[in-house]
Amino acid sequence: MKAKIGIKDENAASVAEILNKMLADEHVLYLKTRNAHWNVEGPDFHAMHIFFEEQYTELALMIDAIAERIRTIGQYAVATMTDYLKMSDLKEYERGTNTSHAYITALLRDHESIIVGMRNNISPIEEELNDAGTSDFVNGMMQKHETMAWMLRAHLAK
Repeated sequence: MKAKIGIKDENAASVAEILNKMLADEHVLYLKTRNAHWNVEGPDFHAMHIFFEEQYTELALMIDAIAERIRTIGQYAVATMTDYLKMSDLKEYERGTNTSHAYITALLRDHESIIVGMRNNISPIEEELNDAGTSDFVNGMMQKHETMAWMLRAHLAK
């Protein structure tokens, strides 16, 4: 059944396009964070193994929330790795050193990229596409990434 929630069909499709791009970025970041969890090495292994697990668990919840928001506005969520890799601005992790510093640096860069993208979409979603609900939703997702980025950044402080 079609969603009749006060958003024009063409606007809902445009919002879903933005959200599906977010969904793609989240999946790539999730896998990169899982990689860090599985493969980190060094004297801080145990603490970082737990830290990365906390981060990917939060990302999994965010992924589900984004997909459900897409369905809430009557659209369909993209759900293939092929599509995610095409749509995402993030690149898969390139094998390098397995230190926590290397993983944290790469993950922080991706979180910050996602934050900028979300920040740039908040106003257009509300003002141009007339979807205050999704604008608020994206703002909440951005705040979660800001917190996660802060946690990563704190590990790099000297």
